[in-house]
Amino acid sequence: MGEPMWVNVMATDPVLEAGVTSAMLGCPDIVVVTTREKAAVTVLVVDHLGQDALDSVRAVRTGAHRPEVVLVVPEVEPADALRAIAAGARGLLRRREATAERLTRTVLAAGEGDCTVSPDMLDRLLAAPAVPAGTLASNISDRERAVLRLIAEGRETGEIAKELCYSTRTVTSVVHDITRRFRLRNRAHAVAFALRAGML
Repeated sequence: MGEPMWVNVMATDPVLEAGVTSAMLGCPDIVVVTTREKAAVTVLVVDHLGQDALDSVRAVRTGAHRPEVVLVVPEVEPADALRAIAAGARGLLRRREATAERLTRTVLAAGEGDCTVSPDMLDRLLAAPAVPAGTLASNISDRERAVLRLIAEGRETGEIAKELCYSTRTVTSVVHDITRRFRLRNRAHAVAFALRAGML
């Protein structure tokens, strides 16, 4: 087992901040640190997923340490979830889902570069009306589409490789090609872009 992951928590409500912090203290793979320390992941607890929350995600992602962001929200609509992922969020949890086990699993996945949303939220995202794609959907191969769909489900690179019978290097290369071709920032941005463009 490697070194534990450093994580910090940001919330406007100190009670919520204390609750989220407490939920992660029992995980040996996580060390909760202050917001002044270099964390790999920041858990951002917000009251509403509006523009202020999206601005906070961007501010954290472009800060000095550039941690990944896991958002904990009361409720979220598919369009807002897409905006949050496009803004740089790696994980998205409703407060009622944020049990200690689920929260730590989402945080650890985010620290490894994977994007995680709950299964029912993913279903709603995939069922939401797609943005007219023009010729975008024809610019993605079946292999790329399969990799993106599994990333959207929160699968890790090794799991994707095993399911699709590819090497991990091939999966990494596919993701790199997609992000470079469409000028995307990261895997989370690639998933949001593909969903909005009707590629998935």
